[in-house]
Amino acid sequence: MAEHHHQPHVSHGHTHDHGPASPASARLRVLLAAVLVPFALAVLCGLAWLWPAPLPAHAPTGTGFDQLTVNGSVTATRIVPCAQGATTTCTEITLHLTSGKDAGRSVTQILPPDQSAVYVAGEKVVVDYSPSAPAALQYTVEDADRSMPMAVLAGVFALAVVLIGRLRGLAALVAMAISFLVLAFFVLPAILGGENPLAVAVVGGGLIMLLALYLCHGLSARTSVAVLGTMVSLALIGGLGEAFIQLTRLTGNTSDETAFVHSLFPGIQLPGLLLAGVIIGSLGVLNDVTVTQASSVWELRAADPTMGARALYRAGIRIGRDHIASTVNTLVMAYAGAALPLMLLFSLSHRGVWQVATSEIAAEEVVRTLVGSIGLIASVPLTTGLAALVASRDGREPHAGHEPRTAGGRIPQPAGGPETRSAEGRAPTSHRRRR
Repeated sequence: MAEHHHQPHVSHGHTHDHGPASPASARLRVLLAAVLVPFALAVLCGLAWLWPAPLPAHAPTGTGFDQLTVNGSVTATRIVPCAQGATTTCTEITLHLTSGKDAGRSVTQILPPDQSAVYVAGEKVVVDYSPSAPAALQYTVEDADRSMPMAVLAGVFALAVVLIGRLRGLAALVAMAISFLVLAFFVLPAILGGENPLAVAVVGGGLIMLLALYLCHGLSARTSVAVLGTMVSLALIGGLGEAFIQLTRLTGNTSDETAFVHSLFPGIQLPGLLLAGVIIGSLGVLNDVTVTQASSVWELRAADPTMGARALYRAGIRIGRDHIASTVNTLVMAYAGAALPLMLLFSLSHRGVWQVATSEIAAEEVVRTLVGSIGLIASVPLTTGLAALVASRDGREPHAGHEPRTAGGRIPQPAGGPETRSAEGRAPTSHRRRR
């Protein structure tokens, strides 16, 4: 008898990999919109309400950065006695002014022996101009002109970001520029104008967060989760910061710069200025953590679509713990590096470590670091939990009656060779007929 093998008939109709969003996914998207849209509207209303009026002009005080300056270049240097008959020597430099009303004029200046900066012929410099001083003392060299090397460094940075990040890197540069514009044209003038620094920082930080995150990462549920996690964490940082600034009785007036600005604009609320610095300073690190956690959860979901919210959260929080450990240490080291000269001064003092740490000048940095770190830590489980909940329901359900296909378009087969699929989804062995 001849033996015939009958292959089962398999439908090759068009199969869709993804169907419409599930009802749970749609509800979560509506919930995200219900939270984020009012927040965005509140930020815009706050921006309109707090937008600063033009600041009144003030006469230059001649102190620090509030000094008139012109550009110049060093044409010659020579060693001369510091004074007539003195044994100590000083450096006399000749300056050629290249801007200002006396451009083209040459002036000389004798640098004191304790001058740390060393100038050479041909070097470009920034020159202070004091119109009320005697003619021989109107122009004094202030600093080296670093315009060109700083511009080159900025160009190298931008090029590296675009080459590696491509369009995403270009979007990051645009977001960074927008952040500086918000700080320069809204946050700083509003604080100088006497507005509540906390309200200004919240509105300005919220605007920077919305523009930067959605511009860099796109309008998606993943980005919305990161925005929501950042928003709640910033609120926590603001609340804790305000509470502990009051409890530790910090005035915010611990530097010459702060005192000078306050003398020019007495309406500035210095404790609020300190709190605004805490919020703005924490924003960048928070964005990094929340975006990373949300992206990690979505990538875990893409790698294993069967993972539920609980499994996604457990896997994501393990990543988050490593992120917390490294980021908190980074935050502390960043503050320590910025305050290194101050720490050296403390190490030379005759006070105990605790007494130094609780002094106002050190307590500001301690409160700033710890409050920011608490908000950072809280953002990890918050963002991870929300991302797990949304990602686990953000998939697309296949149409009923259609079989899932592999990336190559073939129907996946269980192990054991070619089979047909039964109504229960199993694959029975091939049938044979005999004659």
